[in-house]
Amino acid sequence: MSEGPNRDQAEFWSSESGNKWVENAAVLDAAMAPALDCVLEAAALQPGERVLDIGCGTGASTLAAAAAVGPDGRVTGADISPVMLEGARKRADEAGCATVDFVVADAQTHGFEPGAFDAMISRFGVMFFADSVAAFANMAKAMRPGGRMHFVCWSGLQENPWFSLPRQVAVDRLGAPEPADPRAPGPMAFAERDYVTGILEQAGLAEVSSQEVSVDLTPLGSVEEVAKFAAHVGPASRILKEKEGTAEDAKVIVEALSEKMQAFATPDGVRVPATLNLYSAIRA
Repeated sequence: MSEGPNRDQAEFWSSESGNKWVENAAVLDAAMAPALDCVLEAAALQPGERVLDIGCGTGASTLAAAAAVGPDGRVTGADISPVMLEGARKRADEAGCATVDFVVADAQTHGFEPGAFDAMISRFGVMFFADSVAAFANMAKAMRPGGRMHFVCWSGLQENPWFSLPRQVAVDRLGAPEPADPRAPGPMAFAERDYVTGILEQAGLAEVSSQEVSVDLTPLGSVEEVAKFAAHVGPASRILKEKEGTAEDAKVIVEALSEKMQAFATPDGVRVPATLNLYSAIRA
């Protein structure tokens, strides 16, 4: 895998970043639960279906899909990170779920069994390919004719304070990072809906559609705990690393982020507004 077209992503998600996701899986899965709900509602998985979960990470989406398809169904979770899949397998074992399996795979090139799946789902797992058209064409071959594809992505930085606020406070403290191509592999790569539907059409998929969805992310903990976490895993963390920030810089960033996130405190916990893009298609 290290020699494949997405070797940089494989290395990234198999190192410190992958370990962060494993260590913080419970917090991340709680925060992102509304996004997963969007995917599952769109997919409307049925008992007995076979499902491919792309970019499954530590397995929350795979187990949720397994619950939907029941004991006669099967879900395969695929991810480029062995570190994260180790966490997914442990989670499945602890849950006693025997209808899932996990494969270390670059979905752009992996040899999935042709026509093996009724549906493909993904929660924030498909925005990282070097060649997205090739990746979706490869995933489409893994679905049966008429098989459906549903995945959710972030709609953009400014529409999502989960990303924009940590970035803002880090920039205020340390300066802006080097500019990057907005379509480069990364969390915001699929923010442009027409661009993404074009990718799906070029990949040979049919009945391609997209819609914008508004949800509230549901992270665990107090405002201060959520701010500390958001600064630890997202844009603020990357800027701190790029700018060689100090422990004092990190402390100031968390404090500033806590102040801004007070606006999201509710009687039910911290609720961070998010805008997502939900994409759907079928294999012709």
